[in-house]
Amino acid sequence: MLENIHESDFTKPLATLSQATIGQHVRHTLEFFICLEEGLKTGTVNYDLRNHDKLIESDRVIALGAIEKIKKFILNITENETLRFEVGYDALSDNIASMDTNFNRELTYNIEHAVHHMAILKIAIREAAPYISLPADFGVAVSTIKYKKEETAIPQ
Repeated sequence: MLENIHESDFTKPLATLSQATIGQHVRHTLEFFICLEEGLKTGTVNYDLRNHDKLIESDRVIALGAIEKIKKFILNITENETLRFEVGYDALSDNIASMDTNFNRELTYNIEHAVHHMAILKIAIREAAPYISLPADFGVAVSTIKYKKEETAIPQ
């Protein structure tokens, strides 16, 4: 998708996305993985502290570079490190909840989060860049793919 999308379509605000851009959704998704990498260095992961990097959301080549960096990071992980997870749910205070987690749990969360945003991106691509062909299962959870295969295999 990123290799084929025109830069103008990558950065165009879309009504379907409440005036957000495809680039912003890509950046948002990638920054969760970047936060996990940073959290592994510090021992604490907090997705609320994302950078909101304007370069990732406005330049698809930089976004592609971020994906390559994330891939290298994930492929080099050998242990399931223990982490602290921090999150704030009160918009009127700086209070945060903190709990134990681990790398594998957070990686699983990030993958599920990415699939969710890929489903949103599929809708956005159909609107803004219909010249891009996406696989039918782009943005579909593996469990849903398996369920649909089982459902069609069972005689009714």
